[in-house]
Amino acid sequence: MDEAMIAAVADTLRSRWIVTGPRSAQFESALSQRFGGRSVRAVTSATAAMQLALEMLHIGAGDEIVAPAQSFFVTGNLIERSGAKAVFVDVDLVTRNLDLDAAQSAVTPRTKLLLPTHYNAPLDPAALAAFAKRHGVRILEDAALAIGSRYPDGRAVGATGDLVTFSFHPNKNMTTIEGGAIVLDAANEIATIDELRFHGIRRLPDGTRDVEQAGTKYNFSDVSAALGLEQLKHLDDWCAQRERLAMHYFRCLEGDDLLTPDRLPPRHNPGHSWNMFTVLLPLAAYGKPRKAFIDAMREEGIGIGISYEAIHLTSLFRQKGFQEGMFPNSERISRETVTLPLHPEMTESDVERVCAALSRLLRRKAA
Repeated sequence: MDEAMIAAVADTLRSRWIVTGPRSAQFESALSQRFGGRSVRAVTSATAAMQLALEMLHIGAGDEIVAPAQSFFVTGNLIERSGAKAVFVDVDLVTRNLDLDAAQSAVTPRTKLLLPTHYNAPLDPAALAAFAKRHGVRILEDAALAIGSRYPDGRAVGATGDLVTFSFHPNKNMTTIEGGAIVLDAANEIATIDELRFHGIRRLPDGTRDVEQAGTKYNFSDVSAALGLEQLKHLDDWCAQRERLAMHYFRCLEGDDLLTPDRLPPRHNPGHSWNMFTVLLPLAAYGKPRKAFIDAMREEGIGIGISYEAIHLTSLFRQKGFQEGMFPNSERISRETVTLPLHPEMTESDVERVCAALSRLLRRKAA
């Protein structure tokens, strides 16, 4: 957070236009330029963006949504709250992205939506488009982790696709404090999102207002937009620095017989946003629970954590019949993964310190 960002927020506060206004429109326009001119609507979070999409599509009881079993809890929560049935499928053990082959097999006549997560690195847009065409379903891309990610052809994630949502939470590659956005094309759907994000209000030609579909209050603020506009100027540089640090993690961990390449993210992954650097811990060799290792690292002054769990093993979905063994890749990732520190203000020396502690503590506890 530099002085220009603080000044932009202060200027907005002094302007006395702090809710949805001119800066919100400027922020949406700046995002639109990044996404190839597509329409963008900023809202209060990625969760809000996805909920609005589900409401716009009139998804509810009797519908099915195919989604990855390993993602953030919001995926399951939103499906449950919509009244639709969650149809989980496993993820690829290497990319951590939804297994599209498994998703093909999960489609039924009731399937209305595919809800994949871009796990830092983007899913193949052509494969997603082919999936939608083959099955006649809509696709809502959860790109909360992927602001800054690019496809192999250089286009930003969000520049193509059906409906794409982003997060600007402080733990993402750029922030608006809290915030999110949805990217879409159809004029009628843009109008619906505009209404739904502000109580469902529609302005009529005679100056009065009406509500046709019950809405919420997820409209963006100009204070958040002011920060977002400044943050957006640095996004590509920050992503490049994240990539440099990620490559240094690979160099530092190279040759470690406990942290073999299959336990690390894919090294050669063009377009990766490097929002996270995750490793699968060799818990069998370590001989203690993952929590013990996390605590040991924190005692060294190094904060590591758990990002995502297997959604189908939450109490919410266990009571619906989901159980262990149904999605082995998701369950292994959920059980063994830790997220290492990675942010643009880190140095290569910081990475080396993390790797040294990681290697030393794994061996000390394994002895």
